Amino acid sequence: MSTAEATVALPPGFAPAAEGSREAEAYFLNMGPQHPSTHGVLRLVVRLDGETVLGVVPHPGYIHRGIEKMGENMTVLQYLHLTDRMDYLSALFNSHSVCLAVEQALGLGVPERAEYIRVIMSELQRIASHMLWWGVFGMDLGAITTFFYGFRDHEFISQLFEQVCGARLTLNYFRPGGVAQDVPADFVPQVKKIIAQTRRSLDEFDRLLTQNVIIQERTRGIGVLPPERALSYGCSGAVLRASGVSFDIRKHNPYSLYDRFDFEVPLGKNGDCFDRYEVRLREMAQSVRILEQAVTQFPAAGPWRAKEPAHYKLPAGAWFHWVEAARGAFGTFLVADGGAKPVRIKNRSPGFSNLSVLDELARGAKLADLVTILSTLDIVVPDIDR
Repeated sequence: MSTAEATVALPPGFAPAAEGSREAEAYFLNMGPQHPSTHGVLRLVVRLDGETVLGVVPHPGYIHRGIEKMGENMTVLQYLHLTDRMDYLSALFNSHSVCLAVEQALGLGVPERAEYIRVIMSELQRIASHMLWWGVFGMDLGAITTFFYGFRDHEFISQLFEQVCGARLTLNYFRPGGVAQDVPADFVPQVKKIIAQTRRSLDEFDRLLTQNVIIQERTRGIGVLPPERALSYGCSGAVLRASGVSFDIRKHNPYSLYDRFDFEVPLGKNGDCFDRYEVRLREMAQSVRILEQAVTQFPAAGPWRAKEPAHYKLPAGAWFHWVEAARGAFGTFLVADGGAKPVRIKNRSPGFSNLSVLDELARGAKLADLVTILSTLDIVVPDIDR
């Protein structure tokens, strides 16, 4: 095949190979865009030499909905429900970021009880998200049992979410100045039960999957991401911390009440798939640690929302606030001109940057390793396709 012919035949994103090289004899494989093949509707074009990956080009965009453009034609309160449809496993984090930016713009305070509710609900969502990821990760590698164990414990948290706000997935609960409604009377006892169950489950997860020799062999030394490369790609969350970079917005740029809690930022040493796996398990343990402190300090009474302004007209200017979501840094940038609707609204989600490293991590690995690597990046595609 000549260089000219290769250029015509190449899928978008690939450079032509030198004539006579191994790349010139390579072939291409589509993974996706069927939903079951990946973590969302994502197409991966894989360049292969036998079973060895020579390159990967992700093709998102299959479920792009123009959410940010829609946000320019509605009030910030109306925009909140759209954020639930980005990373639907981190719905509370997404809306929390918007609420913080609006509160910053309006100088709106948040009652202490509402802040504790936000922290508790957010950490429960972090645990629920990581549990779902853990179950799906095991299933990606052929360990079907983990799916049932992960969803068993995920269900306890989902049931509590349903009692608090009437939803199990797209949790439209946070509002500027607090939350939409107060928590039920037995909220704290139920959270304590979830804390105890999660502690038992994490020990069980370690015995069931972490110490499995097949899992160890399929994750250690696979998909190594050096810290400098993680930073250059703008990675965040467990993907960044697994490479040994200590950055957690809750700790290094505290918001809400996170400066009141004692917790650690789990770090990896090698930046491989196993480190990304282990960091998420340790993050669940730290979320439990935060929850234990929060339920102890939880105010028995008090307002759950500040006095709401008559109109959410943001003063002219620009504001940005971010939070530590389950997959990394999620931020909201607002530009207003004093009207009822924002002139521009832009979200910084962790998924796009984390997905960008896939090609670098997969080069030289086997096709089966590509599934492992993608799973440990913990991609939720609607977070990218906004």
